Amino acid sequence: MSENIKFEVIKKISELSFKHKNIRNISKLDSNSPPSVFIGSKLKYPLVNVGILSPLERDDNAWIYENAKYWANNDFQINDVLKLRNNLLNSRFQSNVQDSRTNNNFIQLAQEIATASAPVDLEIELKNKVDINRNKDKILIPHGMNARLKKAKIIGNVKVPRQVDKMMNDEIKASEGLGNLYKFGFDEYTLSKILSVGVLGLKKNKKLVPTRWSITATDDTLGKLLLKKVKDYPIIEDYELFFGEFLGNQYLIMLFPQVWSYELFELYLPKSSWNPSMELKASTDYENYSGRKEYAFATAGGYYASRLPIIEYLNSIRRQASVLVIRIETPSYWTALGVWVVRESVRKALNKIIKFTEEKEIIESSRKIGKIKYNFDISAILDRSKLLKDKKTQKSLNDFF
Repeated sequence: MSENIKFEVIKKISELSFKHKNIRNISKLDSNSPPSVFIGSKLKYPLVNVGILSPLERDDNAWIYENAKYWANNDFQINDVLKLRNNLLNSRFQSNVQDSRTNNNFIQLAQEIATASAPVDLEIELKNKVDINRNKDKILIPHGMNARLKKAKIIGNVKVPRQVDKMMNDEIKASEGLGNLYKFGFDEYTLSKILSVGVLGLKKNKKLVPTRWSITATDDTLGKLLLKKVKDYPIIEDYELFFGEFLGNQYLIMLFPQVWSYELFELYLPKSSWNPSMELKASTDYENYSGRKEYAFATAGGYYASRLPIIEYLNSIRRQASVLVIRIETPSYWTALGVWVVRESVRKALNKIIKFTEEKEIIESSRKIGKIKYNFDISAILDRSKLLKDKKTQKSLNDFF
């Protein structure tokens, strides 16, 4: 079924490319949004670009253009994702972040689309020629085209989930709204989109949030919410090792029977997406039981995107652990697709577990997997690990209570 959907969508994209040979001159669209809204952060804050993403024509499978979990679960390759995303048009307008509290028609339209539970039919008219340009980004999923929005109209009724509508109208903090919706089963992809259009939070504080910020804020907020529960759980009994690969991103995840701490190493091999040089590059960030007091600048959004599925796993088994994560970005990951790749790579890795009774066994097995499966010696990383050094002197769980 998934292959049929992929084939139908790719086929339609090819037909559209042939039909619209001169894409730059398109001025009107009868289309639908997956639903997807993009808040750009390149203007001088508090000014932002608010964009409605849609294919060039209405597509019955529009939802597939913005569904990272589906891509991951059905093993979409880099070119599959690019074909989808490069054929999305970002019809945008300029706004102030505080305009989310006003009756601005374009803002209200963007908010309706972002909170919708299904694709939204649209009529769009553009101000200027379409700009065909794609910038790679560590956080954001790419899209292929941009144009200034002149007019936009929603066709038909928009279905907004009852729980979302309630959180939009409740006078509670945005973080509390996110947490409540997460408990109702809304995932981080939906929640970051809702957060970005400024419909959550206390009325006086509501504002638009650039998409790159809303993604990381959602990962961080949900992670901290779950971590409060995880820190009350007993420590895991064994040493647990996970490993996996997705789109050229290889992961080794080691869980140690200690109280919560977390360290991420990101290694960028020569000629990979973020390392065009011929030398290995690396970055790392760490938090102990007390957590971080500042943003993880070295590994940025990847830090929080890797952490969330790990905390979800610990919550599911009702245990806590110290967690060391090693990401190896290989040349097979030849262009950036956004931080969703990190999140879903970790989820895939968490499906493969090996348990050990002694620390030396998990360390040695990690070295072997690194060398044999990933052709990389992780010994230098293990020697540098702050988590492993601190673990030797780390307090027991009883010391914290």
